Amino acid sequence: MLMVLGYNLGPLLAQSLLGLINGAFYALLSLGLAVIFGLLNIINFAHGALYMLGAVVSWVLLNHVGLGYWPSLVVAPLIVGAFGIVLEKLFISKLYKLDHLYGLLLTFGIALIVEGLARNEFGSSGMAYAVPESLRGATKLGFMIMPTYRVWVVVASFVVCISTWLVLEKTSIGATLRAATENAALVQSFGVNVPRLITLTYGAGVALAAFAGVMAAPVYSVNPNMGSNVIIIVFAVVVIGGMGSILGSILTGFGLGLLEGFTKFLYPQGSGVVVFVLMIIVLLTRPAGLFGKAT
Repeated sequence: MLMVLGYNLGPLLAQSLLGLINGAFYALLSLGLAVIFGLLNIINFAHGALYMLGAVVSWVLLNHVGLGYWPSLVVAPLIVGAFGIVLEKLFISKLYKLDHLYGLLLTFGIALIVEGLARNEFGSSGMAYAVPESLRGATKLGFMIMPTYRVWVVVASFVVCISTWLVLEKTSIGATLRAATENAALVQSFGVNVPRLITLTYGAGVALAAFAGVMAAPVYSVNPNMGSNVIIIVFAVVVIGGMGSILGSILTGFGLGLLEGFTKFLYPQGSGVVVFVLMIIVLLTRPAGLFGKAT
């Protein structure tokens, strides 16, 4: 039992760690959103549905193909990313020069279609996805028992998020992509296939959502509504961090997960709205977000 000045801080630390697990998913999902908006200028409202699709594909691979969790971490994001590439080529690429509202409405419609098809095929009840054998078990921390799989979720999310940020900010590929979004004609004159680069970027953002879905499958039940339940919070995370800010989305995602857990301990009734209260405060005081740049 952890005591400080006569107070038992065990429950507070336990709730904070549980909140960090939610924050890991917020960070991964908001990262994909930030990549797509920051580099392609599209508000991808279908992100939650594609996150759900990653979980559903991993469940199908396990139960109908016999492909386990570890291969699914690679295969499911590739499948869903390829689906995202098809969406980009057929529909989203037509909207880059139009107002953001058109992209939002299109991706919202895509989300409804994807969720409706999944609901029709699998129903609305959750489908269990077993924790892989290598990640079963738990660690006693003194104030709580932490499942090994949840530790893996936090570590894997952090590594993927930081690796993505490093690729986009510190490599020539990231520099080329940022330049292409600023002046596509100039970059294309150097022999870079800009449309292909943009398409692959959208596919990569979708694959990040699917990766989060695969990792979420053993934590939450796999069901067609899992994306719609989280996407509003993820949009709030992106707004607070700064629309298009990659590092801002990562830090805000993990930070808001901790804040949520902290609030659950102090005032459980407010844990569901604390993110939106913070979003309102940030919009009133710093409309570009905590890490965004004012335009």
